[in-house]
Amino acid sequence: MKYFFNCLLLISLFQPVNLIAESARSAQRIAVLYDDEFILHNTGPNHPENSDRISSTINFLKNDSKLKQNLIWPTFSYASIDVISLVHSKAYINLVKEESEKLSEFSAKLSTGDTVISKQSYQVARKSVGAVTKGVDQIMEGVVSSAFAFSRPPGHHATKDRGMGFCIFNNVAIAAKYLQNKYGVSRILIVDFDVHHGNGTQEIFYSDNTVFYFSIHQHPFYPGTGRPNEKGSGEGYGYTLNIDLPKGAGDKEFIQSLKSQLIPVMDKFKPEFILVSAGFDAHENDLLGQLKYSNNGYKEATDILSIIAQKYASNRILFVLEGGYDPTNIKEASASILNAIISKNKTD
Repeated sequence: MKYFFNCLLLISLFQPVNLIAESARSAQRIAVLYDDEFILHNTGPNHPENSDRISSTINFLKNDSKLKQNLIWPTFSYASIDVISLVHSKAYINLVKEESEKLSEFSAKLSTGDTVISKQSYQVARKSVGAVTKGVDQIMEGVVSSAFAFSRPPGHHATKDRGMGFCIFNNVAIAAKYLQNKYGVSRILIVDFDVHHGNGTQEIFYSDNTVFYFSIHQHPFYPGTGRPNEKGSGEGYGYTLNIDLPKGAGDKEFIQSLKSQLIPVMDKFKPEFILVSAGFDAHENDLLGQLKYSNNGYKEATDILSIIAQKYASNRILFVLEGGYDPTNIKEASASILNAIISKNKTD
């Protein structure tokens, strides 16, 4: 009997330690946000923003022996209208719903611009927002310290009341507002390394001094915004930083800009959370972009962002897929990012 009670005592003593250790291991994992429903956003034949661009990446992540043990795959639902309206007008949300749901099996352009939609696009776009807000929740609740949302359609061109450039709802902008409203985060950094300037994200936060928007992109290129003299307005002046890169620029220019431009201003801004508009159309051999980033360039960029996150943001960083139109580029570049985070976690 005495032996029995001693065993119970030992179990009670070691169980909390085991739970703490397991919690620590879990927090070092990365949440991957993906849902097969993203495939249902049908952009029609030969459109560069199609479901094939992420399907091979998801299959790879689920089967790669090194990566899969460091990833968790949370489930999530559709974002509510209240959450989406943190950024977008109710009139625009209703427009997307009405124009999407009236379609049959064919796709058409949203009336606000050049974004192609299909019958399921409104619901898929809501699920895409649900992915990023779930990523925010996982990080803020301490389940993980970082996450990657492989969602579509992309979002950084979408303004308050206009979809354009393949984008419907601005996922990253909504994530920032969600962080502020639900968790009271007061300083948020958005880094956008898509080949195109995120005009929608910039416009949404242009007069906001609680969200710092940094974009490095090709110029001249669509949509034509994002010049270095665009620095914000009113209270937000100085909280927008744009870096133009010429056609053919590569890793050297990319990494040097992060080191010489982003790091110094972040030492002053001290972000509490980092959101990344992770477009891979600046990767060499992309179908649309004309920059020359490599997989190692994305790895080095992640190392730099991780240092900033570790220094000021308790390692909290959420990557959200934007552009990128070669499936192999997306798979390899995102794997480089995830492996960089895993390596950093193991050395912490």
